Amino acid sequence: MRANGRETRTIWRQGDEVAVIDQTRLPHAFEVATLRTGDDAVRAIADMIVRGAPLIGATGAFGLALAMRKDASDAALRDASARLEASRPTAVNLRWALERMRARLSATPASDRVDAAFDEAQAIADEDADTCSAIGEAGLALICDALAASGRSRLNVLTHCNAGWLATVDWGTALAPIYKAHRAGVDLHVWVDETRPRNQGASLTAWELGQEGVPHTVIVDNAGGHLMQHGEVDFVIVGSDRTTRSGDVCNKIGTYLKALAAHDNGVPFYVALPSSTLDWRISDGVRDVPIEQRSSREVTHMTGATEDGRIETVRLTPEGSAAANYAFDVTPARLVTGLVTERGVCAASEAGLAGLFPAEAKAA
Repeated sequence: MRANGRETRTIWRQGDEVAVIDQTRLPHAFEVATLRTGDDAVRAIADMIVRGAPLIGATGAFGLALAMRKDASDAALRDASARLEASRPTAVNLRWALERMRARLSATPASDRVDAAFDEAQAIADEDADTCSAIGEAGLALICDALAASGRSRLNVLTHCNAGWLATVDWGTALAPIYKAHRAGVDLHVWVDETRPRNQGASLTAWELGQEGVPHTVIVDNAGGHLMQHGEVDFVIVGSDRTTRSGDVCNKIGTYLKALAAHDNGVPFYVALPSSTLDWRISDGVRDVPIEQRSSREVTHMTGATEDGRIETVRLTPEGSAAANYAFDVTPARLVTGLVTERGVCAASEAGLAGLFPAEAKAA
């Protein structure tokens, strides 16, 4: 995808190091951070220099490769993997990527593990880009159908948080169909939820869409229901950090409320996700998905650019007021119109997912 007019990915290898876009600096500055060790990757994930379930998985894979450069023993493999997996608990892609890396490296002599680790991490990254492109193609058909059903010349799409290429290696999940549609000449406009507390919609999604020239408008989180009531939203599409085998969807906090509003107003509500985001081990998302609770400072403070270009952080709340920061919520499958995957679209149900992923469902 495009950043400042140039094609780029979110993560790439630079010799013995790994480069990532520092997403904590966007949208006011485009900077690249360098990861030199496994601990650098842990910090990048925990501090949200990289974020988004697929990108977290790819970063974990490269982080394990970096750790193998320091020590490729079995003990080091277990230790580095455990530290990386603990860096963020909710997105299942991290666990998936690390399990895949461990399977490859456990069968590889320690003397060959560094090269094997980088090869496998690169394969994970390349596959994610291909997967997201396929999600885009599957979702493009839905967007074209929704435009025809709306009877309008322009489709109004609403999305929540950031599920674009910044959340993946390339293309994105929820935004991939939007990019495919825009490049195909479909006339659309995107309502961008600001997505408090970190404003990943206002800062990242809006920045991405601007880079691609996609018409968009940033709205406060609570405006979505109002727009739906007044017929200003034709189609909702969001991403997922973990989707259970029954079709329950865990995504950025506030997604559940958008699903409720869409259901009440008869607006299609789709979730776009790669198969690496499916958690076949659990069924009840509300009960069984661990919900990350992050620093209250993300709620009480906000960082932005002043009129003269300075980057400043300010407090929003009174001194002494407590703040809770639940990072995710779970949308029950009954509120999801369909799941958009690299293998096509299915119902948000165990039977629907099994139809697209029979081997994985059987193994579970």
